Amino acid sequence: MSVYKPFITSDVVTSPFKVNKEFSFTGAAALSGSGIDRFLGCNTPPTLFVSGSNPTGDIVTYNQYLIYRSIRELYYYNFLEGNDGSNVHTASFNPDGTITGPAYTPNAYNYLPNTLTADRYFPTGSDEKISLLSIPSNLFGEHVKPGTFELELGPVASEPRIIITDDGEGNLIYDSQKVGDIIYSHGMAIFTSDGIPGQDGYGFVTYGSTNYGDSDAEFITDLMDATDITCSFQSTVTLFENQYKCTIRENEFNFSQHPTLVSGSSNTGVLYDFATGSYFTPYITSIGLYNNNKELLAVAKLAQPLQVSDTTDTSIIINLDL
Repeated sequence: MSVYKPFITSDVVTSPFKVNKEFSFTGAAALSGSGIDRFLGCNTPPTLFVSGSNPTGDIVTYNQYLIYRSIRELYYYNFLEGNDGSNVHTASFNPDGTITGPAYTPNAYNYLPNTLTADRYFPTGSDEKISLLSIPSNLFGEHVKPGTFELELGPVASEPRIIITDDGEGNLIYDSQKVGDIIYSHGMAIFTSDGIPGQDGYGFVTYGSTNYGDSDAEFITDLMDATDITCSFQSTVTLFENQYKCTIRENEFNFSQHPTLVSGSSNTGVLYDFATGSYFTPYITSIGLYNNNKELLAVAKLAQPLQVSDTTDTSIIINLDL
């Protein structure tokens, strides 16, 4: 009988499962210290682009117009003609070689969170602004868990505290009003205006009977400058659980090779009488997992010693998470 027993294909099962970890950062210094950056995007194209002009960002700096255009192309390209999606861009190829139609390029991929009808608004007027909170991938993992993002600001205006959450469908909500979008797979929380002229990307439609925003009151004046701020969310990472079924047949491993069973010198190989009787069966306390070179890779410890049965098979399940 060999000390080792190989696994067969049916003995090993690999199952993926997702795990989540909660993060919460309070204060501007905590946000930037964790790698969470904030940007302001502005639709003010320069006549001549100058590197380093109109900077935005707490950790790294970019031009505000470049931020605006990047967010527009990545996440709102298909929604510039309507909140629920623009018409499909088509073109006609004429016999004379010319092309006519509203556009010559296909629609882009805008990283929608699901297959539901999307509702995305993006301000396109001159000098319109958006704000962006960017979470690094080393924090959110594969994606931000839907329904766990929360941003607190305050006190602002007459309200002691403002709490913005995501609804699990990619929408950022405050007081039952949509105020932006969150791209879970990129860790991007994007705050856009609500479509009312004069809003600056930080204002919302109404609160009670009063319109708030840049044109009426400073409801959220500038996400970039807020110091009393808390951001919390949960990350998502896929782990793989390897399950190994170790089966001990009734005629296997029923003899111990422990040196304490040897009577006298270990070189004699003479066992004590009690270890040679038919009633003797060893106990299992641990199982080692080896590679093909018989190198020990992992050790599984049992909660209590398990006696090997000489009348029935015994199966031990080992779960190894990687």
